[in-house]
Amino acid sequence: MMKRFYNCNNRLFIAVGFIFLYTCQTSCKKFIQVEAPGNSTNAENVYKDDAIAASVLTGIYATLSRGNTDGSFEGAGDFTSLSLFPSLSADELTLFDLNKQTYFLYYSNSLSANPGNIGLPSYWNIIYPYIFVANSAIDGLNTSTTLTPRVKQQLLGEAKFIRAFCYFYLVNLYGDVPLSLTDDWKVNSSMPRTSASQIYDQIISDLKEAQELLSTDYLSSDASSVTSARVRPNKWVAAALLARTYLYINDFSNAEIEASKIIDNGSYQLVSLNNVFLKDSKEAIWQLQAVGTGTNSNTGEGKLFVLPSTGPTVNQPVYLSDYIVNTFEAGDLRKINWIAKAGTTSYCYPAKYKIGAINTTAKENCTVFRLSEQYLIRAEARARQNKLPGAIADLDSVRKRANISLMATTNPGIDQTALIDKIIHERQVELFTEWGHRWFDLKRTNIINTIMPSITIVKNGTWEKTDQLYPIPQSEINKAPQIIQNSGYE
Repeated sequence: MMKRFYNCNNRLFIAVGFIFLYTCQTSCKKFIQVEAPGNSTNAENVYKDDAIAASVLTGIYATLSRGNTDGSFEGAGDFTSLSLFPSLSADELTLFDLNKQTYFLYYSNSLSANPGNIGLPSYWNIIYPYIFVANSAIDGLNTSTTLTPRVKQQLLGEAKFIRAFCYFYLVNLYGDVPLSLTDDWKVNSSMPRTSASQIYDQIISDLKEAQELLSTDYLSSDASSVTSARVRPNKWVAAALLARTYLYINDFSNAEIEASKIIDNGSYQLVSLNNVFLKDSKEAIWQLQAVGTGTNSNTGEGKLFVLPSTGPTVNQPVYLSDYIVNTFEAGDLRKINWIAKAGTTSYCYPAKYKIGAINTTAKENCTVFRLSEQYLIRAEARARQNKLPGAIADLDSVRKRANISLMATTNPGIDQTALIDKIIHERQVELFTEWGHRWFDLKRTNIINTIMPSITIVKNGTWEKTDQLYPIPQSEINKAPQIIQNSGYE
């Protein structure tokens, strides 16, 4: 598993962090103020200086930003393509060009364990390097005696959050995965897969620690001062992922508690639909900062999803499926503001991000966590605990913005099962084409094997129950035979 990252010593893990930083120094200049330090790539040098130590974590965020804003979703080549490929796997997107093999394999649920058949690295290969950098940072920060205590505490919290963030997506994409908590390649190279329940335990542990360590404010690129940019994780970012994690493992009481921390603290508010994804939006809990110039200065989602007036193209080959377009209620402002049409046959496309391939200054940021999700997390958590009035109130907070009928007015006596169904539907129309939400919701609510068989036939594929987990690259299993392939891909 990940031999190219395991067969190395500790210096490489630190070097990876600076490679992240170095490759985007030009395009990320506003976000990254710290230059990469010559040849000083060992942990002792890195974690002597506040600014250089901060650059390791900043390098991760900048790499995520660069991958997003260049719109390079040709393959699952970066973390932020999670807004595309799981949507293709689910029922949210239609593929215009079925000959586009990379997209088609996700779209038709026909993935193979052989990377040669996919033509791109899998998320397994993409996410683990971030974990290794986080592990190395945690080790370096814990042993450092020269960093300013406040900066050291913040960076340690960020590293814990990043590790939890990465494992959250790994466990939801692959199920059981190796749990690496060290940068020792000898230990990592012999790891088997760890049960999903243990992975979730580690995610929760990391996020609880991150909450204790992180600032309540958003900090600057060197983690030394407060800023309005919501691009560096803070305490509430950790709470947002923790609320989602608790929901996914059916710990509804704690999901409610964590979501309430964010909803009730006054730092965030629901904004008008056309302002949700703007830079520093009051609804945003964590964003990836748009970087670069010209067509690369806004989000990859906008560049990919916002179709030209003529409709889909070779480089923009996806549009919204009828399943999502037709599920909106009459008068829902999200259908009006977040869906647009192109081409003579009126291809509907996601228009949450308004700026596509336009030569303009950065106005929008890729939004990873936002407040409306927390309302829906708390609504579902309350409903599953049979706290129906509170659940209705949270659901109505989201529905009110969309200008659709409020449950408290039209159906205050709705029963628990029907209310949960309404909340899951609300997640579908609120969070479509964002970070894999629909794909994960289909799985965690156990409706995927009901929904996907008929849909996959329409997509020129055949649904198998094992398709809900992605395959581990066979090349990685060849290097680490103790790792067992997901069922259906042997």
